[in-house]
Amino acid sequence: MAALKPTNFFGEITFLGRVSVDNLLDSQPEASVFAGFAGVAGELHGGLTRPSCSRVLPQYPRGTSIRNTRQFSVLSDEDLVAIAAEMGLASLPPNLLGASLVLRGIPDFTHIPPGSRLQATSGATLVVDMENRPCTFPAKGIEMAFPGHGKRFKPAALGRRGITAWVEREGILTVGDTVRLHIPDQAAWAHLDTARG
Repeated sequence: MAALKPTNFFGEITFLGRVSVDNLLDSQPEASVFAGFAGVAGELHGGLTRPSCSRVLPQYPRGTSIRNTRQFSVLSDEDLVAIAAEMGLASLPPNLLGASLVLRGIPDFTHIPPGSRLQATSGATLVVDMENRPCTFPAKGIEMAFPGHGKRFKPAALGRRGITAWVEREGILTVGDTVRLHIPDQAAWAHLDTARG
């Protein structure tokens, strides 16, 4: 029995972005990118490993070299629309959030199961690490573009910030291409609520 189940949920790539190493969280739009095992070459979040950050302090001291499961920051058009509306904006450009990839068409995208795969037409496949919790880093860029709105981002993005992912199979990702969602074929862990406390 296959461990991963192909679903009938598909997303269209509506945005691809590259955050340069010297330009924190302002992704430059790209028509296509090559997703290699180390992510996108020359991209801030690329690399096979990364230094651990505040998100994994319960597991590792800050700065520990760990596997880079945050090569891609993936959001949905639908979540971006909801975030913008809650912030009182007509729209929120994905480049201001440092987005690597934006998809349209997969419902409740931020909560797809960890371990899911997003497989593009080219065969390029990303593994979903987990939900990308909102932080304050995008606030500065948002504030510059939309004065008075920067601080509204973090609360508006709660549960809508998308996911982080890493490359399992190399290939080209292109705006307009289709991505298919594959999910782990297993039940939710019965002790999840207890473990969360």
